Amino acid sequence: MNCPFCRNADSRVVDSRSTDDGAAIRRRRQCPECGRRFSTLETASLTVVKRSGATEPFSRAKIATGVRKACQGRPVGEDDLARLAQRVEEAIRATGCAEIEAHEVGLTILVPLRELDEVAYLRFASVYQAFESLEDFESAITVLRAEREPTGVEPGSPSPSSTS
Repeated sequence: MNCPFCRNADSRVVDSRSTDDGAAIRRRRQCPECGRRFSTLETASLTVVKRSGATEPFSRAKIATGVRKACQGRPVGEDDLARLAQRVEEAIRATGCAEIEAHEVGLTILVPLRELDEVAYLRFASVYQAFESLEDFESAITVLRAEREPTGVEPGSPSPSSTS
């Protein structure tokens, strides 16, 4: 790291701190030549590869914007969208890959969105997975119901053991 004051090519790390929920590291450095101190901010870059082959930096804001459309009219607040975007970014960073396909980002969004709001999930999935018929919606709803009720008993109906 070059000193911003004297351009010396060497510096010594005096202090390191994690910032932005662990997404960046702030380092306090000192130049051995001029003795002045300066700060650096280190982040691991995450790049999204689009279908066209173009790349762009990962953006939590873009995730929230895309999901916001699916959540329109639903009881989902801005804080919920921010947490969802954070969960998506953490899941992607946990893979350890510096580049990720846009399609994979969409798949990563589906899991926390399903937990947040099932109607918004269906809306997002219908566009993202290109639903073409009512059968596609029925299939997705069947999967949601199966995951919600692993016992196969609908909420509010008597359980098999209580009918005796």
